[in-house]
Amino acid sequence: MSVHIFGIRHHGPGSARSLREAIAALQPNIILVEGPPDANDVIPLLAQEDMQPPVALLLYAQDDPQQAAYYPFACFSPEWQALHFGLSNNIPVQFMDLPQAMQLGLQRRSRETFEAALAELDDDTSDAQSEEQQDKEALLDPSDRETDYPIDPLDWLAEAAGYRDRELWWERMVEQRQDSTDLFAAILEAMTALRAEVQNTGFPGHSEERQQLEAYREAYMRKTIRAAQKAGHEAIAVVCGAWHGPALAKMPPAKQDNALLKGLPKVKVKATWVPWTYNRLAFRSGYGAGIESPGWYHHLWSARDLVGMRWLIRVARLLREQDIDASSASVIEAVRLADTLAALRGYATPGLLELNEATQTVLCFGNDLPLQLIREQLVISDRLGTVSDDTPTVPLQQDLVALQKRLRLKPQALDKTLGLDLRKPNDLERSHLLHRLNVLGIPWGSQLNDSGQGTFRESWQLQWQPEFVVRVIEMAVWGNTVELAAGAYLRHLADEAANLAHLTELLDRALYAELPQAIAHLMTRIQAEAAVATDIVHLMEALPPLANVLRYGTVRQIDPEAIAPIVDGLIARICVGLPLACSALDEEAAETMSSHLDRVNRAISLLEKEEHSRTWHAVLLQVCDRDTTPGRLAGQGCRILLDASALEREEVARHMGLALSTATEPPEAAAWIEGFLAGSGLLLLHDDALWQTVDRWVTSLSTDTFTALLPLLRRTFSNFPAAERRQMGERVSREAGSVEAKQVPVGNFDRDRADTVLPAIAQLLGIPMPTP
Repeated sequence: MSVHIFGIRHHGPGSARSLREAIAALQPNIILVEGPPDANDVIPLLAQEDMQPPVALLLYAQDDPQQAAYYPFACFSPEWQALHFGLSNNIPVQFMDLPQAMQLGLQRRSRETFEAALAELDDDTSDAQSEEQQDKEALLDPSDRETDYPIDPLDWLAEAAGYRDRELWWERMVEQRQDSTDLFAAILEAMTALRAEVQNTGFPGHSEERQQLEAYREAYMRKTIRAAQKAGHEAIAVVCGAWHGPALAKMPPAKQDNALLKGLPKVKVKATWVPWTYNRLAFRSGYGAGIESPGWYHHLWSARDLVGMRWLIRVARLLREQDIDASSASVIEAVRLADTLAALRGYATPGLLELNEATQTVLCFGNDLPLQLIREQLVISDRLGTVSDDTPTVPLQQDLVALQKRLRLKPQALDKTLGLDLRKPNDLERSHLLHRLNVLGIPWGSQLNDSGQGTFRESWQLQWQPEFVVRVIEMAVWGNTVELAAGAYLRHLADEAANLAHLTELLDRALYAELPQAIAHLMTRIQAEAAVATDIVHLMEALPPLANVLRYGTVRQIDPEAIAPIVDGLIARICVGLPLACSALDEEAAETMSSHLDRVNRAISLLEKEEHSRTWHAVLLQVCDRDTTPGRLAGQGCRILLDASALEREEVARHMGLALSTATEPPEAAAWIEGFLAGSGLLLLHDDALWQTVDRWVTSLSTDTFTALLPLLRRTFSNFPAAERRQMGERVSREAGSVEAKQVPVGNFDRDRADTVLPAIAQLLGIPMPTP
């Protein structure tokens, strides 16, 4: 019996091509691949035609789907090619890594140990031990267990070969090669030397816990190899990460591995395939086995000849799509430059570095901005894979897939803007689906706040993330369809809601998602909560969402009659409690109340009911007249009343005069101005009485007081549009010029003294002295 070790990099076209050729030459009896044995049952699905990588194996704990692990595969992943070759040639294939049932069990045990230790520390509240406790907590915190990033031993090989990093070295030595002659023997020899170098320190940069996990994994791999030998397989192909090769080539006694694996905790897991993206294969996604350029590697795998030329043709096509000139002549020159650069550097063919340099020089005219586009669209790529229809899924996921197909909403990794006209049945259903998924915590779509579109239109930004599948599985406990699950989950959230504002926010979401049962449940909860709520702030927070529903509910065929009594009651209770709620507030509380006043005012204006507006304006007048009302709120109330024509301009001028009189402290007066002018300064420009009142107040301030108030005044006026500020400056300039002659009495003007400084002023200004 012979065991053949093929040490590979988890994602690389050269490794994949060489591995496939080597296995084809070997014709093994069985192929063992580094991967979770828990997923052996779903391996045959990858051979189906509708399974298109990139995809990933998803394994999750049955009792806690959020505890999950992904095993991504691309078409250029050696493991994918090994499995595909075995299935296509009737060769048994199976995974041989430590089962995820054990790996997740180890994670859970570690977490439980940490939580138990932290709870024990929490029980010790002694001041004398507080510092020691903090030190222990720091040691126990999982986020701090591995602050030293692992060192890749390939860095040493790259440095020895004269390369700046391991990525470039591995790409030149392995990924760009076109043959597999002695490749895997060389890899095994190199890894054996590296492991011997670090045998005294273990895996470089890894914590003890991580090293122990690696030991478990390699022990289980050896156990699987022994089982294959015992089953009578004479030629065994072992496909594993290059680092593990030496540990599998020379195996210790089986008794030693069995003792190491004995008693490991387990959890029940399930396995399935999910679509993946090349973006998730990149280093920047945080994927441990990530690569720099998955899109480029895909090109290396699919383009067997003229690699550089085909790549630059794709680059030119992308640039043309962005209206950037990229002629055929420029492409030819870029190909020549890339080949020349490769020859100068001693390479047989140009790599991505040479192609990028040629692209920037010839096609981008030295500009590096188009290279960012090329990196995102081609070097990394947004390719999204698909899985077979026979892939195991939960009922909720099946319903979601069916809805996506029926509504023609294809999941895509690329950002896509979707405009919906809610008067069209299909668009309305799309809106319901996206809102329901957001309720379930699956933010496939983010609603855009496009003003001016009207109430019949919505805009969404769509981007599918592979991790959403885990959330779908997790939320499957709430129902077998998206509608049922969203409704049940909203009812659950309603039962746990802490206040009235939270309930009304949930009602708003339920209405947009069209979940009738959840709406009825929420209405009952809101009525019960509103009857006992005493916090005026909670009442004010609850009103705007309900007013919005009451005003625009008919757009979504919502009956507003059930909401109207609640809205009426909220407005009445807000009006009763507002004057007291606005009294004796500090600056921070006044600012918070100001935002509530603004939202409530917009909500009442939206309803367009005269009785509500009349009551609201009457209570605002009370707020403005109370001596205990902060200046900011009093000024804001006067502005609201003026804009609603509920207060005459003369009366507003009187309130402003009182607020800016000498009897009022300057900071309070400045706060009144800020509240009154918030949002727009046009009022001052077009009302002479208000302008003169503010002008007299500002000019009456002492130098020290003005300096102290300047930041507040500057904050107030800086919020005005630039055109308004310019008009104010021009008006001040005109009025200053009209009184210029009155500023200095002629009888006190000493012309002779003034003439003595004219030469100095002329020199400073760089102008000749005027002749007398």
